[in-house]
Amino acid sequence: MLGTLKKIFGDGNTRQLKQLEKIADDIDAMESQIEKMSDDELKNKTEEFKERYQNGEDLDDMLVEAFAVVREASKRVLEMRPFRVQLLGAIALHEGNIAEMKTGEGKTLASTMPAYLNAITGKGVHIITVNDYLASRDATEMGELFQFLGLTVGLNSNGMSKDEKREAYLADITYGTNNEFGFDYLRDNMVLYKEQMVQRPLHFAIIDEVDSILIDEARTPLIISGSASKSADLYQGANSFVRLLANEEDYTYDEKTKNVQLTEEGINKAERFFKIENLFDLSNVSLIHHINQALKAHTSMQKDTDYVVEEGEVVIVDQFTGRLMKGRRYSDGLHQAIEAKEGLEIQNESQTLASITFQNLFRMYEKLSGMTGTAKTEEEEFLNIYNMRVIVIPTNRDIVRDDKADLVYKTMDGKFKAVVEDIKERHENGQPVLVGTVAVETSEIISRYLTKAGVPHNVLNAKNHFREAEIIENAGQKGAVTIATNMAGRGTDIKLGEGVREAGGLAVIGTERHESRRIDNQLRGRAGRQGDPGMSQFYLATDDELMRRFASDNIRSMMDRLGMDDSQPIESKMISRAVESAQKRVEGNNFDARKTILSYDDVLRQQREVIYKQRYDVLTSENLREIIEQMIERTVSKTVGAHTSDEEEENWELESLIEYLRANLLHEGDITVDDLKGKDPQEMEELILEKVKQRYDEKEEELTPEQMREFEKVILLRTVDQKWMDHIDQMDQLRQGIHLRAYGQNDPLREYNFEGFRMFEQMVANIDEEVSRYVMKAQIRNNLQRQEVAQGAQAVSGGSENKEKKKRTPIVKKDEVRRNDPCPCGSGKKYKNCHGK
Repeated sequence: MLGTLKKIFGDGNTRQLKQLEKIADDIDAMESQIEKMSDDELKNKTEEFKERYQNGEDLDDMLVEAFAVVREASKRVLEMRPFRVQLLGAIALHEGNIAEMKTGEGKTLASTMPAYLNAITGKGVHIITVNDYLASRDATEMGELFQFLGLTVGLNSNGMSKDEKREAYLADITYGTNNEFGFDYLRDNMVLYKEQMVQRPLHFAIIDEVDSILIDEARTPLIISGSASKSADLYQGANSFVRLLANEEDYTYDEKTKNVQLTEEGINKAERFFKIENLFDLSNVSLIHHINQALKAHTSMQKDTDYVVEEGEVVIVDQFTGRLMKGRRYSDGLHQAIEAKEGLEIQNESQTLASITFQNLFRMYEKLSGMTGTAKTEEEEFLNIYNMRVIVIPTNRDIVRDDKADLVYKTMDGKFKAVVEDIKERHENGQPVLVGTVAVETSEIISRYLTKAGVPHNVLNAKNHFREAEIIENAGQKGAVTIATNMAGRGTDIKLGEGVREAGGLAVIGTERHESRRIDNQLRGRAGRQGDPGMSQFYLATDDELMRRFASDNIRSMMDRLGMDDSQPIESKMISRAVESAQKRVEGNNFDARKTILSYDDVLRQQREVIYKQRYDVLTSENLREIIEQMIERTVSKTVGAHTSDEEEENWELESLIEYLRANLLHEGDITVDDLKGKDPQEMEELILEKVKQRYDEKEEELTPEQMREFEKVILLRTVDQKWMDHIDQMDQLRQGIHLRAYGQNDPLREYNFEGFRMFEQMVANIDEEVSRYVMKAQIRNNLQRQEVAQGAQAVSGGSENKEKKKRTPIVKKDEVRRNDPCPCGSGKKYKNCHGK
């Protein structure tokens, strides 16, 4: 049926190729005209294209001429003339698709044409490779061509300074690895000054080995982690202080809203206890936060109700189900405050500061394209997630590689012996052999077998990309034997040495089928490049992992019935087809897993975009007063609503409201209970906001406008960064436990969406409240400085990071701790009886 439909309507790839062929014809037709140009005339075309673009001409309209110019420049500078198939690949890339071009078909050269055309816009083009070696090689080799045509080329590599990175990103075309582009994006959204950002808006990316980056690495998020600036000493000190306070006299607790505030007397006690002039000085922001969390831990968090202590750890109790939520932690330092209250070791963990998946990073580009030798088997995923079609580009010369049917052995030992025998024979005949393995352990096993058999060989692992490229380049020499994982050497051609064609070309031997057909095809594709001879053969055993997943027992019992021993294989197309159907099933499962991860990450992506935009607005705005006044309005509205929610006016909690205003926004006596009596909530809000604006104006008058504006930025950046970090942690904890909701017949993703939105709204309200409090109450100093909320930030490519428990810091005796004061270590003893001995 499918074959009949293809005959009537034509194959989709064939139709697309026909359209590309027409454009390639037009490029070919221009060759003789462009050839007549001098070098200077050729170079001047770049400025002409830029001018035409600025005047409104579309890139598509310039494609034919621009590609013809690059082809001619390539002949002159690189002494390489792109083949017609490379033109087809280049057009597919410009159109935002994936060009599937076999190994050795010149993907790197094909990418120069769309890179040049899209660089005409002046918005920057990123060419992304899988390792630093390839990025450096391509930037150097292809850079000559771009520089000849008057474009600038940058290389973005690990270890560069911010200034060097900024310069690389300002280039017309920038080469680098996927990891480096991702980490730079995250770091840019953590800077304290706009001038510290290195990237421009993400415009157009060409991804080399696109299947490796967008599919194989899609489940691995990029994470920047660091140790949060929360000192265990401060938690213990705050805990010791709070133990001395008396309810009503030193603090007020509103049971309804669970809000706890220091009174004037409590503030005075804090200043005496911590030996400070003014609790609300900006340098004491962290101290206030720790005191507030300690107060919360002692007043609103009840042991055996809100949490339990088990095996020296605080475990949260789910308020709805009463179940213990192991592994979950309260955010914003509350968990550490409870640990201090209970006299437990305070776990100051490393914290995720920022994270993103490659899926969401690359979907932010205006236009995305990619190239690889193997992508067609994953076309559905590329189309669904990235909106990219896979266009299979024909080879320049016919492939003459001999792809043999799989050989299946009874045991692994039998399989390995047969592999070694085959390698030894080919090595003696001078034929180079590339042995592909799924795992590093397998490569070591085969290496031991070969050493025993006296066959010299290279074992390749990816510890050194420079060494990897060198080994792969030499893998085509006469008699060379190279053992490598199936993915090794991507992006580097294996060129055949002298006399190798006569020996049969490169022989590729696979020691096991990978769970993805694409990676098997990638391995096969190492041989038979550009019409070279070559062969590929996969050796399987019934106890290989993929074989165990289906029918291996049947095959084994059949081999037993036929009396076959370890040295006799089955060679059958039927088994090859069965293996392929198993691979398809595994690929389907993996696709579903990646789609699920993306669905969850999309929740955080929407939130990330909101926060990063707000942060960018803060960095670039001249005056934040309007934004802060909106935050104050929301905070006042929420607070008034909470204290006047009862239908009966006599039940309104006006005294608690006045206490809140005094502690957070206004001075003592600015508004009294009598001022609020007889007013409806709307009128109360108006009166409070009027008073707040008066106080804001007074604060403005105390300072120069520049100091006030910088003060606002310091407060906003610090608050947003701290709350966002805590929120990422909370979302991570929520994600880890959300699958349990499925047992209650709830859709975990829907629940995650709902809970995540609720937590985000709560975070925004917390940001509003904290910014309002600090702007209105903090004392402003002249030497204001923006500060990072976490130290020791480091990039981590991988799922979860190792969270190390911080060792307790030894208490250092300081003059300001008096002998009869509580010891800052949190023991509850007087200093003289503890660390003051």
